[in-house]
Amino acid sequence: MSTVQTGSFLTLHYRLAGPQGDIINTFDGKPATLSLGTGELSPAVEQRLIGLAEGAHATFQIPAGEAFGERNPEMQQWVARRLLNELGDPDEQYKPGDVVQFPTPDGLGSYAGAVQQVGNAESADAVLFDFNHPLAGQPVTFEVQLIGVL
Repeated sequence: MSTVQTGSFLTLHYRLAGPQGDIINTFDGKPATLSLGTGELSPAVEQRLIGLAEGAHATFQIPAGEAFGERNPEMQQWVARRLLNELGDPDEQYKPGDVVQFPTPDGLGSYAGAVQQVGNAESADAVLFDFNHPLAGQPVTFEVQLIGVL
């Protein structure tokens, strides 16, 4: 029976949850496929997979800040509506809780930010985004069922 190692290709169901509940849960749908060590999961989450055997079902409690780092207040930033219009739909109406994808400067990837506030005393057109991971600074429950290990 195969066990998980760095570089393994995995088919699995997994669930990541914080104190407010699930952030992602594949148990009710199609399983995920990923390569371990390519950054698709956080290093703390990947570490818990190492050594698990194909077919294993396990749940891990990861301490606050370990899975996705501590919350960084500098990762909350105001973005001008002008820039949002250039990057996306100029007619988009943003509201707190919306998650918006932004292209990386090299154009090869993307990252997400969650809308915290629309408008402020200086500009009604600015939008405050939080670019921290939603589970940053929180304890995380990681549940996994390994379907296949290559």
